[in-house]
Amino acid sequence: MKNLYSLKSILLIVFYLLGLNTGFGQSKAEQIEKLMTFSHETGQFNGSLVVAEHGKVIYKKGFGLANMEWDIPNQANTKFRLGSITKQFTAVLVMQLVEQGKIKLDAPIVTYLPGYPPQAGEKVTIHHLLSQSSGIKDYTNLPGFRNGGSQNALSPEALIKLFADQPLEFEPGEKFAYSNSNYVLLGKIIERVTGSSYAQYVQDNIFTPLKMQNSGYDNSSIIVKSQARGYEQNGDGYVNASYVNMNNTYAAGALYSTVEDLFLWDQALYSPQLLSAKSLNLLFANQMAINKNSYYGYGWYVGEVSNLTKNRLRIAQHSGNLPGFVTRICRMPSDKNLIVLLNNTTNAPLREISDAISAILYDKPFTMPRISLAKTIFEIMAKQGLAMGVEKIKQLKNSEAYIIQEVDMNEGAYQLLQAGKMQEALEMLKLNAETFPSSGNVYDSLGEAYLKTGNKELAIINYKKAVELDSKNDNAKKMLNELTR
Repeated sequence: MKNLYSLKSILLIVFYLLGLNTGFGQSKAEQIEKLMTFSHETGQFNGSLVVAEHGKVIYKKGFGLANMEWDIPNQANTKFRLGSITKQFTAVLVMQLVEQGKIKLDAPIVTYLPGYPPQAGEKVTIHHLLSQSSGIKDYTNLPGFRNGGSQNALSPEALIKLFADQPLEFEPGEKFAYSNSNYVLLGKIIERVTGSSYAQYVQDNIFTPLKMQNSGYDNSSIIVKSQARGYEQNGDGYVNASYVNMNNTYAAGALYSTVEDLFLWDQALYSPQLLSAKSLNLLFANQMAINKNSYYGYGWYVGEVSNLTKNRLRIAQHSGNLPGFVTRICRMPSDKNLIVLLNNTTNAPLREISDAISAILYDKPFTMPRISLAKTIFEIMAKQGLAMGVEKIKQLKNSEAYIIQEVDMNEGAYQLLQAGKMQEALEMLKLNAETFPSSGNVYDSLGEAYLKTGNKELAIINYKKAVELDSKNDNAKKMLNELTR
């Protein structure tokens, strides 16, 4: 297991937290270097990035290791799994076919997949799929997929069978609900309409024309040269990430690329090289409201912020998340600014890092990303025991230098459970529930932890709370049925 922290990183924390990060007297590239050095030294970034201003690259660099076994460094041409950033490529392919008259945005699924169950297939349109407003359940959250199914290679048809007969969660177009199933269906529709595989079609119609020579469709059985390996943080070190069969992410998440290639992608979206101006406008339009200030376009989150410029600044962005990989792309089209962050360790705070880089680009003060409390607590509990861990929670949980992240706390608790440290895990999960009282997943995890400690009564209470907060939590429902029958 690779060691994560060092005396150098501790000194960096003290130095940066004492200073005011105004960037006075430093170029933007120097400020980004300062930010990224801190982020890497404190275990919060291990990957590659590119930053462009007014259409020109001002910063490009790799940090940490692409392969920790062989000490191979991350570089600008290192290939990373993109996860859900894949969706914007799928959306462009669909819009190309719309321009060719082969697909209609208002046509229902059954027009292209006639065997799809009519209760959803006749209601859900291509527009609903693109804008994440279909009401179709996300197959990645279904028990059959979560409980080991993700490791077995599934064809697109098999993936679709996982969710096709599930009832719609709401009427299509009623609201936004992110679902990977939408883009799996779009991938299959692309194949049906073109007669080509999704992998070949994205290669022929995006990667080759744009000379994105280090991008492609990932496949677990194929060796991809210069590809980063994924890792998960485990206390004060790293372990190999859980295996995921990339076939099962398909048109929703199976592409890989580099920061250099994604700069080419960004630039192409300012020209008619891939799509007409009309189609590009649809891609980045406010297609479906998420909340007051945020919308989903076609494969992009879009919205406006008011803290960077005098007038509201429009931003298009998306993130990706796979075992061992976290990714983020952020565009400011009015100024042709771009931030791409590709990271080959889990739970990196890329939004915070991206926000800091955005502030630098617009000459605003920025703050360093806060340090994950979960990692600190995990290390103390694993090495010094329960009492010391609880004491440290009391000391640090309100510190501005630390951040409590739901996913980090959950994963740290599960690692403690696996190590047989039941009470330590429960303390982390209790803090998580205290911090995120409206998260059904937190109580689902608490229920599991109590069950492992033999406390059936508290397990039932927490599973009930999980379902109360999230009626779509199928795992909690299943456990309640088993525990109360």
